[in-house]
Amino acid sequence: MNRNMNKILITMICACAALLLSAQVDITHPKKKAIVKAIDQKSEELIDLSDKIWSYEEIAFKEHKSADALATYAENQGFTVKRGVGEIPTAFTAEFGSGQPVIGILGEFDALPGLSQQTVPYKAPLNHGAPGHGCGHNLFGVASLGAATVIKELIESGRLQGTVRFYGTPAEEKFFGKLWMIRAGLFDDVDVVMDWHPSAETKANVQSSLALVDFLVEFTGQAAHASGDPWNGRSASDALELYTTGINYYREHIKPTVRIHYHIQDAGKVVNVVPDYSKIWTRVRDTKREGMEKVWKRVEEIAKGAAIMADVDYEISLISGIHEVLVNRTGGAKLQENLEMLGTIDYTDEEQAFAKKIQEATDSEVVGIEMEINPLEETQEHPMGGSTDVGDVSFVVPTIRLGVTTAPKGTPWHSWAVVACGGMSIGHKGLLYASKALAMTMVDLYEDPSLVEAIKEEYKERKGDYEYKAMIPPGPPPLDFDQD
Repeated sequence: MNRNMNKILITMICACAALLLSAQVDITHPKKKAIVKAIDQKSEELIDLSDKIWSYEEIAFKEHKSADALATYAENQGFTVKRGVGEIPTAFTAEFGSGQPVIGILGEFDALPGLSQQTVPYKAPLNHGAPGHGCGHNLFGVASLGAATVIKELIESGRLQGTVRFYGTPAEEKFFGKLWMIRAGLFDDVDVVMDWHPSAETKANVQSSLALVDFLVEFTGQAAHASGDPWNGRSASDALELYTTGINYYREHIKPTVRIHYHIQDAGKVVNVVPDYSKIWTRVRDTKREGMEKVWKRVEEIAKGAAIMADVDYEISLISGIHEVLVNRTGGAKLQENLEMLGTIDYTDEEQAFAKKIQEATDSEVVGIEMEINPLEETQEHPMGGSTDVGDVSFVVPTIRLGVTTAPKGTPWHSWAVVACGGMSIGHKGLLYASKALAMTMVDLYEDPSLVEAIKEEYKERKGDYEYKAMIPPGPPPLDFDQD
């Protein structure tokens, strides 16, 4: 079966499944019932939009077709769209309504390098060497915009009062575009922000994330003939190797919550020249910003030591850094109520078979897709996992977060397996479910001012007297940064 025929079949299956899910849901709240119906009616166009973004395969700050597709859809739905916000051509906002409350909703859409994949349960690149949506962001932005759209329709009809604002947020995977959007003041008047992310389980997310910093270290020495007169050379590559050796010896003496990664970007061009230049991207993480900053400064000292040993010069440049997520359990509890009201996602035998093949191919336990809704968890002091610039948003406005199943349990994230699921019905079902759950919770925020105040009070208590400051250098975002 060719890809076009496969895509048509998947879309038909997903549309039928959406209608089946709608029929199973027993929702008595009239506006929430209307939301479920409206999302089901829009399912085909939302899936089509997601598949377009999936096929565009665009990486950080290069998501021109993806951003345009989302912004154009928003304009066609009657939103007022502002493009190129925060000095980022691919960032935009889409707004409708007036007055309070102002409820924001986040939407990401960037892909990851080298993960292009067909919608098959084994590794098979669609375009060799091209990017792919290994974190499901093709689903992320579309589901959030779908939720914003049905809320806009309720505001337009007079059934809700207030303002809805969708944020098209680029470059989450590498440079963290939300940082520049925050600096531009785009969140200053928002009461509450909604956020979700594709996952292998469905739950209200009341766990934090890891704080993170990215910086470049560049070493500069003296070139020389590697055989004829190497004594005249001062090797920048030697400094780089000494630097990574220092980092790796340091790993024994850091806390288990810390993660250190690096990517060597330049270590010389040819074997017969003592290299006079080297460059390495370094990333430090910890569950708490304070712990991350301590390790960060130590790793910078290791770079200085490496430069001294190799007798070369060095320069450190901050790229960007992000905060851990500030959890909001009040908002999470309300979201949990709506998940339980909405019910589970049902999967066909064919989808479960696809999931199990994915698990076999990735050496995961072959158990299929997790279908249950997880109970509201206790918030851990030091949760492990990834990082997100949603953390910075959560330090400037209360943020409610959701995870929805779009790939089978045990699937390695940032891999071809997530790309495969995100372009077919498993991912599509998660998209539609997330859109409904987000919009249903937004209804509660519009209807209940006391809920909004309680969410804000928890936010203030958790933030305390900390004054937020973005970890980005002065000037515009690094739009022309070499991403190779």
